[in-house]
Amino acid sequence: MHKLEFPERTSGILLHPTSLPGPHGIGSLGRSSYSFVDFLVAAQQSVWQILPLSPPGFGNSPYSAFCSVAGNPLLISLSQLMRAGDLAAADTSGMPSSDPCRVDFPQLVPWKMARLENAARTFLASANSSRRHRFEEFCQCHAEWLDDYALFMAIKEVFDQRAAAAGYWGSSWNRYWDKDIALREPQALERWKQQVADRAVLYRVWQYYFFEQWTALREYANERGILIVGDMPIFVALDSADVWVSPHLFTLDEQCQERLVAGVPPDYFSPTGQRWGNPLYNWDAMQADGFAWWVRRFRTLLELVDIVRIDHFRGFAACWAIPAEECTAVHGQWMPVPGAALFHTLAHQFGRLPFLAEDLGLITPDVEQLRDQFGFPGMKVLQVALEDIQPQNSHLPEHHVYNSVVYPGTHDNNTAVGWYAALSGAKLAAIASYLGSPLQDPAWDMMGICMASRARAAVIPMQDVLRLGSEARMNIPATSSGNWRWRLPSDYVTPGLTDALAELTTTHHRAPGSGTAPRLKEEGRAPL
Repeated sequence: MHKLEFPERTSGILLHPTSLPGPHGIGSLGRSSYSFVDFLVAAQQSVWQILPLSPPGFGNSPYSAFCSVAGNPLLISLSQLMRAGDLAAADTSGMPSSDPCRVDFPQLVPWKMARLENAARTFLASANSSRRHRFEEFCQCHAEWLDDYALFMAIKEVFDQRAAAAGYWGSSWNRYWDKDIALREPQALERWKQQVADRAVLYRVWQYYFFEQWTALREYANERGILIVGDMPIFVALDSADVWVSPHLFTLDEQCQERLVAGVPPDYFSPTGQRWGNPLYNWDAMQADGFAWWVRRFRTLLELVDIVRIDHFRGFAACWAIPAEECTAVHGQWMPVPGAALFHTLAHQFGRLPFLAEDLGLITPDVEQLRDQFGFPGMKVLQVALEDIQPQNSHLPEHHVYNSVVYPGTHDNNTAVGWYAALSGAKLAAIASYLGSPLQDPAWDMMGICMASRARAAVIPMQDVLRLGSEARMNIPATSSGNWRWRLPSDYVTPGLTDALAELTTTHHRAPGSGTAPRLKEEGRAPL
């Protein structure tokens, strides 16, 4: 685990695998993933940053998953299943037509899941002894979460169908499931295990497929000097196997209804704050059992990636606790979180903690102290810097520290081109005054500023590499539809693009083997 160390000065690309091109409606772990790794190598990059790999739930968001440690079956390559003999070429016909640069989730999901079911049943019926043995080993190795996840999803299918027949969407386990199985009464559990056994085994096979394909891809990347930066949302979805299996670890009442939910308080951008709705953790219960749930979660994720970006890192210092009955985030309060105790436990378990702290938003001294205590790099975002050019803005390049990662924007921001096009005249003038001239080529000019930063790593969204506008935006926060759909055009790789990115990277001493460029100041040299 973790054979590669984060280089002294490096760069990479932010692109979720679902955004890769390919023949089956969504990016996958097949040929296009390997081709993207080859592109990174040719362009002198060392990092591939992705979003969470978990199975997406509400709104198709990877940040609202049905399980915090499972893999997304939609990423499974059908082409690889055909080569393995689990799927016939004819089975992939009839795919609904769609825009090749957009994932059409309503059409894609039922079509692809039907193909995955055919493949899994073929595997269960005819896999040779070697593959069967590998599958059984995988199930044993991951039994502590896999069995519960498979059962949860199989039961969820039943209640989702009932919900659809009744004319409403979704069937969150704590509201729409029968009370006995929602509360995991032993007799109900045994009855449901038998009732849905035929479906539950499919979910085990799909996880086997995912882990096998992802592990091969990660090894291919690592062998070529590419580190994978993964993403871990701090909170989990209410409608998830995690909460159903361990309700005592969350702020639920005796009937498993939410008492406190997550969000952020009112600020300049939102007078009512943001009410996310995720159940908060029962940190007393988690600390009492040695943070076992977190240890398992991080252990599984570190099997898949080299570095973990921790989303909403400030929630490990204190979180905004909103009474569940409140419709907005106005009447919440800060709840302290034993983040230091958690990270000490993780350090004892894993030794080196290869974590990146998403320290954006309302960051207070206690958050900075927690980040710096463990030497975690923080994030700097150039759009945030140029939106508000004030001396105290820590995102401005002159304030960048070595132990940080700099971005033009993240998956939650507009693309650089789209962002710049939407700026007011006053802000354009302020940017021109600060930089000495207007941005002539917004995406690549901002890429150059990031590459020139003293930050240890610069990570560029692929949309900015391609100079794409707002049409290529991945996510608009606080919206529930139309997100996570963008895909790369199939002809994105050109010699001119690859060479230009390699030249920019080399010029700023971020190419592999180029050595460390002089830094204005050294701070926080703790390794990732």
